[in-house]
Amino acid sequence: MKNTESKRNREKKMVSEMIALYCRKQHHTKETLCPECAELDQYARMRSDKCPFMETKTFCSNCKVHCYKPDMREKIRVVMRFSGPRMIFHHPVAAVRHVIETKKEKRRMDVCG
Repeated sequence: MKNTESKRNREKKMVSEMIALYCRKQHHTKETLCPECAELDQYARMRSDKCPFMETKTFCSNCKVHCYKPDMREKIRVVMRFSGPRMIFHHPVAAVRHVIETKKEKRRMDVCG
């Protein structure tokens, strides 16, 4: 259970970092998120808190169940597409961990599915 909670916290932190990066670069914010990005961040954290699959999944993009509302799903997709490639420059350790975990998950899905 502790491992799941740590994983949940790590995921929430990574998503928040990606949203913050997006907001800084696209909306030219400094210290705080714009209202739209703050709403997306709060929504993403809430969805992560309620995720029943946290123990077995790596990232929401790998999940079979899409629990985001369609408009929020599109917003987070735009944020991820923008921030993902830039994370290596802003948070290199987290970015490398993300790539490794994604590859492991893909291999696991190929073997199981």
